[in-house]
Amino acid sequence: MQETTQTIKPLYFLSDVHLGVSDTDTEQEKLRLLMQILEEVRSKAAGLYIVGDLFDFWYEYRSVIPRGYHRLYAALEELRRSEVTVTYLAGNHDFAINGFFSRDLDVNVVRDDLAFEYGGKRFYLYHGDGLAQRDGGYRMLKRVLRNPVSQWAFRLLHPDVGFGLARRFSHSSRDFTSGKVYGETDGMRIEAERRIASGADFVIMGHRHLPAREKIDGGMYINLGDWIRHYSYAVFTDGDISLYTIKQGTQELLTL
Repeated sequence: MQETTQTIKPLYFLSDVHLGVSDTDTEQEKLRLLMQILEEVRSKAAGLYIVGDLFDFWYEYRSVIPRGYHRLYAALEELRRSEVTVTYLAGNHDFAINGFFSRDLDVNVVRDDLAFEYGGKRFYLYHGDGLAQRDGGYRMLKRVLRNPVSQWAFRLLHPDVGFGLARRFSHSSRDFTSGKVYGETDGMRIEAERRIASGADFVIMGHRHLPAREKIDGGMYINLGDWIRHYSYAVFTDGDISLYTIKQGTQELLTL
């Protein structure tokens, strides 16, 4: 028998953390706050959904992954040991998510979008890249970057060289996304309207780096914001979704 919305455990959602984008002190504080949220997830939640761009760049060679995040890797593994479902949707800074997350950490990896039901509600998740009205060039680039031949060629580079190139590309991509003007005709909101019209209760995206919580025709569009300026994330509980921010160890409800 399906549990009621009053008894099911919460779901947590975050995106665009962009680990590796700032100076060392800022990165350490960001990682500390992220670990605080992950511990809360471990003790309270049924699932964690990372809706793209956990790192400012991610590319894994067969035997090499980005260094400096062993505590994070261990925390994600501990979530799975605690029977918390962890799902990672690829974003535009996730150049190649291969076997490490799924094989070593037991994380569900989703290449594009995800639809599911939980607590009597229908969810649709997508990072949001490629939905802007002028993203035709990016959509073509995305196909190239995720092409197995392109990734094989990149793997021929020494990791120090490959990671250096990835950093330069991710910096340019992030600046472009942050500087883009979004309006009422933005493709992300249009896609949210379309998904809600098709039956979704909650459409959850990232990419835009600006938290949003908007009711649309009986459904709700959530943008998760980022962890560069807003340190925002969402929690589904009691049949509804709320946005929160965490700064200096204190969590606050975002009212939008």
